[in-house]
Amino acid sequence: MKIVDLKENQKFLEEVAILTQKEWGKASEGQEFNNKIERKIQKIKENLDRKDYCKLLLLEEDKLIGFISIFPTDGEERQDLTPWYATMYVKEEYRGKGYSRILNDAILKEAKNRGFSKLYLKTTLDNYYEKFGAKFIEYLNSAEKLLYFEIF
Repeated sequence: MKIVDLKENQKFLEEVAILTQKEWGKASEGQEFNNKIERKIQKIKENLDRKDYCKLLLLEEDKLIGFISIFPTDGEERQDLTPWYATMYVKEEYRGKGYSRILNDAILKEAKNRGFSKLYLKTTLDNYYEKFGAKFIEYLNSAEKLLYFEIF
């Protein structure tokens, strides 16, 4: 089991883009889906050298288990805050095995290495990120709340 930066191992780029689109993107299929994947891949590549952007991959041997990101912003709300903890994803067949904690710990360590003191997060989940140490700031709307991780 190892954590790698997508910047250093881009062979998983298309798979990450597909999983991201299926999980958080608007439903599409065929050529429209393919076009969205191509745009997502291009956007990821354009951002990989930014200090406030990264995608960490969790690999077992040569299989992608999951990934997590740091983004400069995440949505329209609270654009005054940066950077953001984003896209924690573990493939369904690997869920419930503690891999999200490994990804969480890795992104917090990466944020510290990049000199950040906080990472912001929006979520609709109750008491999920809090178990990793996230603290509540405010409700963004009726469904989402804003949390943050303090980086030590």
